[in-house]
Formats: sequence, structure tokens, C-alpha cells
Amino acid sequence: MVNNQNMANAIRALAMDAVQQANSGHPGAPMGMADMAVALWSKHLKHNPLNPQWINRDRFILSNGHGSMLIYALLHLTGYDLPISELKDFRKLHSKTPGHPEVDITPGIETTTGPLGQGVTNAVGFALAEKLLAAEFNRPGHDVVDHHTYVFLGDGCLMEGISHEACALAGAWKLNKLIALYDDNGISIDGKVQPWFVDNSAQRFEAYGWNVIGPIDGHDPKAVSDAIAKAKKVADKPTFIICKTSIGKGSPNRQDTSKAHGEPLGAEEIGLTRAALGWTSAPFEIPADVYQAWDHKTFGAKAESTWDAQFAEYAKAFPELAAELKRRMAGDLPKQFAQVAVEAVAQAHTKGETVASRKASQLALEDFTAAMPELLGGSADLTGSNLTNTKSTPAFRVDDSGAVVKTEDGKIGRHINYGVREFGMAAIMNGVALHGGFLPYGGTFLTFSDYSRNAIRMAALMKRRVIHVFTHDSIGLGEDGPTHQSIEHAASLRLIPNLDVWRPADTAETTVAWSVALTNRNKPTALLLSRQNLPYAPKNGDAIGNISRGAYVLSEPSDIGLNKKAQAVIIATGSEVQLALKAQRLLAERKIAVRVVSMPSTTTFDREDVAYKSSVLPAGLPRVAVEMGVTDFWWKYGCAAVVGIDTFGESAPAGVLFEHFGFTPENVANTVEVALQKR
Repeated sequence: MVNNQNMANAIRALAMDAVQQANSGHPGAPMGMADMAVALWSKHLKHNPLNPQWINRDRFILSNGHGSMLIYALLHLTGYDLPISELKDFRKLHSKTPGHPEVDITPGIETTTGPLGQGVTNAVGFALAEKLLAAEFNRPGHDVVDHHTYVFLGDGCLMEGISHEACALAGAWKLNKLIALYDDNGISIDGKVQPWFVDNSAQRFEAYGWNVIGPIDGHDPKAVSDAIAKAKKVADKPTFIICKTSIGKGSPNRQDTSKAHGEPLGAEEIGLTRAALGWTSAPFEIPADVYQAWDHKTFGAKAESTWDAQFAEYAKAFPELAAELKRRMAGDLPKQFAQVAVEAVAQAHTKGETVASRKASQLALEDFTAAMPELLGGSADLTGSNLTNTKSTPAFRVDDSGAVVKTEDGKIGRHINYGVREFGMAAIMNGVALHGGFLPYGGTFLTFSDYSRNAIRMAALMKRRVIHVFTHDSIGLGEDGPTHQSIEHAASLRLIPNLDVWRPADTAETTVAWSVALTNRNKPTALLLSRQNLPYAPKNGDAIGNISRGAYVLSEPSDIGLNKKAQAVIIATGSEVQLALKAQRLLAERKIAVRVVSMPSTTTFDREDVAYKSSVLPAGLPRVAVEMGVTDFWWKYGCAAVVGIDTFGESAPAGVLFEHFGFTPENVANTVEVALQKR
């Protein structure tokens, strides 16, 4: 009979062999966490290798993602579609075993990890989604949403500030289905962590409101399994299990040293380690009885089959709830979404209100949140400024027992108060989106996108539908000054691959931006919104229809009574569209005909075909861009000039700042005239 030690040694051997063959990687963490993995994956984890997308599976997240060979070994050994050939191709181009785990690349990977601290923060999002879905869909005798989120994390994850943000929230939300196992080996790249990491992690997590177990021997699978069993019985707290381990466990000369962390052990040391572990199999060879001990296909299929029968009974009793849960977990929009979106845009166009685009966003959300129960909003302590709350999204709260508090009509809260935790909010939203069942959006000021940028990047990399509401998007916020005034942020966000960025000019553009963001299944969106009021820009039917293409012709010379063909084009976004329209009229008085193009989403426009781009920005006409941000971005559109800002802002009323920085109709008109003279 195969014992736990042999099962753990299979992981250690595969980790050593793959890293050695790749001549790159991190063998120490998988070797140190192997016994923890035996305890969790063979005794507790509910999953089906034959269906990695089973709705009610437990979620496992390797937050210290550099130890990727741990999870690749586990997926291979338990029966996922990850053959040994893929482990042999570890870190090779287009393999299913990249250097860090990547969702949608490797079957069984729940989230992309590597930037430390984000995995455990994603896990908080997973657990939050499970808790909310269970509260919304479960009925007495029918717990169809009932699974745990397990996360392995290391010293580095705990050093990262984002772990403080997320774990504090997990305690406040009493996420009892979240169980974190801390690989406490005391080693990082620079050596023993004691000189720079002296936190009392147990007390820290107790202060957050977690249930803390340990320290325990992380190399004793029974002790780890018993700790997990205890954690699963806790009803009102997440659990933090401290597992004392040795990095590079089994390596005679590398164990407990930083040399085991991020480089191959070397052929000689691997030979010594094999001897020390009593592992006699050749590289990448696993004995049949070890494979059999690890194989989880039969158990997983049985677990899913049992749940399928439970869900069938649930569907008989609650057919509408069952259909809704399946729709939402599939990520499909409600059937009425398209009609709701069309009517919302039409209403915005008909009313033509003068409001800040942050308010226009809230008006759009009123329609969308009423029609889409999967929309889960929030703000990083700026709800009243970001305007991310609606009548349909009461605040999410839990009671002392950890149960989700519901409204009088039985609804769950759908507005999250994240506190001043922008990075945590962004990464938690990633976890929510990855889990499924909700479409998350959250707000803060645009200048604070710097705090959350890496999580935004991860959402783009993972192709997940997450919506970031960034208000106070320019010097237009006024007196708060340069610390809060966005200058480089719009341009820098536009540089992130697979992130759509919208800076709408009025209520119609804002509503379209929301509609497109909700429709885009495979990318996140950033909405950049004004603090100051913006007049509605009149537009014809063609213009309304073309907003979703990212840029469109808003006004021709003929629209203002000038019977001449356009001699130049002004490109503007957001609040500067009104500035462009005023400059157009000034130029008309000088007998200069100008087309005004509103470009709310450069990223969307850039994907359009050449014919449409040429129809909006004709060749041969000088182009002048106007945006309250850095000018460098706009030269790619062949501009003759850019009215922008290449310095930090100032503290003063918005009107004073516009004058000071040259955002006046006169300056824009003069800039266009000079550009024409230079032709």
C-alpha cells in the first residue's frame, strides 16, 4: 500500500525533474509543500479531474505561484488532462505548464498567480462569491452552492500589503468557507526572512477575526488533515493554518536554504535527494501504485454525480432559480439585456441631461442593476463620490453568526464597502469574476488606479469581465490639487493589452460604455468619469449607433451652418468634447471648417477596420487632439498638434485651472489655425 510519504515524494521528484530539465524554476516550494498537498488533495478537496469546471467544486489557489510545479504535479497525478509530456515541457513555449500558473491555459488552474499576495486576495473574492450565491440560491434542504476555497500561501504573500487589505476584509465578512494554509518555511530569495519579516502572523490573523490553527508540522499529513477538518467546522470565521515546513524538503544540501528557492538543484543534488527520499524511479517516472493512490477521477465523478442528482431535485422544486444559477455561472447575459441597453441609450439621448459623467454612470447603472442581479458593485470608501450604488444594490452585510443579511424582500446586498483598499478591491473583484455568478464593478478616483494597476493588468491577462469605475478623471476636480488630479493615468491604462478604456463625454456615451463593458466577456473595462457636469452633446442617429465603435463623427461644419467641407479634425474625449465643439464654432466665425470627432474609447476604435477609421479620420486633414492628460499618447493618430498637459496639476477651482493650462475654446481654435498654417 502506498503511504503518504511516497505520495508526497512523487510531487518532489516531478518538481525536481521538471525544473532541472527546464534549467529554470522554483523546486523548493513544491518540495516543502508536498505533504500539505497530500493532506488537502487526497483527504478533503472536492473536485473532478474529468470536469474542471464543475460548478460546486472546491477551489484551490496556489498564491505563491512560483511553486507552480506543485500544482502541475497534483493535476497530473490526480487525473487532469495534463500528461507527463507537458511536465517535461515545463516553461517551454506554448506548453500547458508555464512558469507561473495561468487560468485557461492549464485545466484545473483557477486563477493566474505569480505576483505575490494576489492569489490569496483572489481567494477572498472566490469565497465572497460562494457566500453570496449560497445566500441567494440555496433553499432549505437544497444546498446546491456549498464548496470551500483553499489557498496555499507563503512568507512573500504575507509581506505584500495587499494581503493585509484582503485578509482583513475576509475576517470582517466572516468567510468561513475560506481556508488558508501558510507555508511557513522562513526562507525567501534573499535568505532567512528573520531580519526583515518579524510579524506575529498568528496574532495578526486573530486580529482580523480569523480562526488560527498552529503552528503545526507541515510535513505531517495527518496533522494538516486534522487541522483542515477542524477548519471546516467553523461557521463564522475564515481559517489560517500555520504549517511549519522546510523549503527543499529532502535535499541534503539545499533544504532550509535560499539556494532551493529559485534555481535547479543540479543533477548531483537531485541524485542525493532521490537517495535521501528513497525514491528509485527514473526522472519523470511514477510507479503505477503511486498513480493509483493519487488518482481522483472515480471519486471526482462520483462527487459530481451526487451533486447532479441533488441539483436535479432542486430544479424540480425551484426551476426558475436553477435556470438562473446555470445562466449566471455560464456568464450569459439576461435575455432582456439587449433591449434594456437600447432603451437606456435612447432615454439618455432623449433627455439630454447636463450631469457629470460619474452621475451618468449611476443613471445607467440604475437600469442595468435592476435588470441584472449578477451585477455586484462597490467602492473603495468613495461611494458618494464614485456613485456606484443604486436602488437595486443595497449594502452587503453579515450578522454575528456570519449569515448574509437580507433585505425585507429577501434580497442579498450587492454593494460592497471595500474601505480604503483599492488594490485589494481590484484583486477581490478578479476572484469574484473567476468564480462566476457575478459581474463585479468597483469605484475609486482615477489617480488611485496606480494602487490597483497590477490587479487590473491581471484581469486583462486572464481575460475576465471586471469593470473599474474611475471618477475625478482630470484637473477638473479642482481644489484637491495635483495629488488627486490624473495626468498620465488615461494614457497608461490604454497601454495595458486587452483592457478597454472609455472616457465618455455625456450620458449617451456613458450608457453605451457600460453596455459594451457588460457585453465584453473576455476583457476588463476602465471607465474614466468626470466630477464636473458635462452638457449633453447633440448627435444624430448614425452618431448614436457608432459610439460603440470607440470614435465617431459628432459634428460636421454643416451642423453649425457652415457650408464648407472640413479643413481639419479636432479629436476629443470626455469633458473636452464640449471644448472642441466651442472651438469649432469659434473657427467657423473665422471661416475655418472643422469636423469634431468624439473618441470615448481609443482601445475600441483601434480595433475597427481601416475603412471605418478612414471615414472618421480622413487622410489629408490636419488633426488636433484635445485631452486633459499627457500629450505623448496622441501622436500615434498622426496629429499635427495636441492640447494636453505634460506637467502635474495645481490646486485651484476647476475654471481657473482650465484657463491656466490652456483648456479654452480660444486656445484650441488657435492651435487648429496654426496647424493649418503649417501645412
